[in-house]
Amino acid sequence: METCISVLLATILIIPFALKTFTPYVWADILYVGELLRILVKFVSRRMRKPFFFVLDRFLEQTAAHPDKPFVVFEDESFTFADTDKRSNKIANALKSHPRYKAGDTVALFMGNEPAFMFTWLALAKLGSPVALLNYNIRTKCLLHCFNCCKAKVLIAAPELKEAVEKVLPSLSEKGVTVLLMTKHCDTSGIESFSDKVDHAADTPIPRSLRSHITFKSPAVYIYTSGTTGLPKAAVVNQNRLLTALAVLSSNGVSSTDVIYLNLPLYHTAGFIIGFIGSIETGSTIILKRKFSASQFWDDCRKYSVTVVQYIGEVIRYLCSTPQRENDKDHKVRLAIGNGVRAEIWREFLNRFGKIQVREFYASTEGNVGFVNYAGKIGAIGRVNFLHQKLFPYTLIKYDTERDETIRDANGLCIESAKGETGLLVSKITDIAPFIGYSQNEDQTERKRLRNVLKKGDLYFNTGDLMRIDKENFIYFQDRVGDTFRMP
Repeated sequence: METCISVLLATILIIPFALKTFTPYVWADILYVGELLRILVKFVSRRMRKPFFFVLDRFLEQTAAHPDKPFVVFEDESFTFADTDKRSNKIANALKSHPRYKAGDTVALFMGNEPAFMFTWLALAKLGSPVALLNYNIRTKCLLHCFNCCKAKVLIAAPELKEAVEKVLPSLSEKGVTVLLMTKHCDTSGIESFSDKVDHAADTPIPRSLRSHITFKSPAVYIYTSGTTGLPKAAVVNQNRLLTALAVLSSNGVSSTDVIYLNLPLYHTAGFIIGFIGSIETGSTIILKRKFSASQFWDDCRKYSVTVVQYIGEVIRYLCSTPQRENDKDHKVRLAIGNGVRAEIWREFLNRFGKIQVREFYASTEGNVGFVNYAGKIGAIGRVNFLHQKLFPYTLIKYDTERDETIRDANGLCIESAKGETGLLVSKITDIAPFIGYSQNEDQTERKRLRNVLKKGDLYFNTGDLMRIDKENFIYFQDRVGDTFRMP
């Protein structure tokens, strides 16, 4: 009997070590699957709530629970959740009083990284208005194109962008567009000052009835993606997708105790959805920066006790390129989340700046599939698993880069790439993983649809990205094909 008990105890003790030796990522997989299920349960419960529950409602929950907690810190100013709520109410009430605006009208926001951007978006959400997030760097033809894509009836611009607005003003006026400048005085005919109206407006809550027309399929924001040729495309992000995006930070272990450094553009996916929308879910404090500065990055992190940072593209490389300092590891940053860091830069970043968890992921503004490197394998953009495959069916297919087309068999179907072989990532379009497409651009929308992939009549989203999956089920980005370059 004693021998049996000893063998049983030994077996119980050995199993974890055996699993770690022969399947080293099993615990990470189990934790990740558990997290996926938790997110799914929370999402479904929110979808079932009446009246409909949206991102704005989560912000209002946070405000009620933590009214005095700092939500946005910008330069020398700090705004609590209550401050943010009241300021957005003032903007909403000022806009609601405008004779040429009605609740639900699409509004274009032409503004850089500043608290007014966040306040205005929340105000428009309270009024049930979809918002087009315009890149503040675009001008003339491109600006008009982006504005027209969303059929906006109002343009709200930052005062420093007045000259850019003036250059397209005749075209806007011709279309009957109301142009509001976030300033207290404007002497340009056709452009109205707006800050003065906001200052005098009441901060009383906005009636829910003004947004009662909103459903999960209603557009929430238009985010613009770029191609190597042609003009930007307005990807439609509906309320359902935005609600899903609430989980992006919480699913990576971010909580209300974290301080997030947001220095990426708010007009694009990384800054808006991950930094801003993600923080609404977690109730974290956002340290908002006008733009990325490699020389000021770590000083800001130390000054504000930052614990979570974001990166895209070459940001990590820029940080590693700054002159070395004795206090490089003197900070509280524990997590860096983003995409586009090369393996060698990843290693250099960890060696220089200390033990920071790098959470690399893959996603696109308009896409219907994404991956997270939750196991921390350097160089990988994510890890594939059975549950993920079931929820979001995807595959890698053979692609002829010379002819810029998929390779098909005698039956006209695509050929799946073998493990370890580079292939084009495509994801099945389903109710759970929809592809909404681009506003006012059915041609570009259709180009992203791929038909008859694994069987006749099926429909997939073409990411335009070449990937490779290794024997340990880690997925690696290889290259992009055709006119598919996206701003990160």
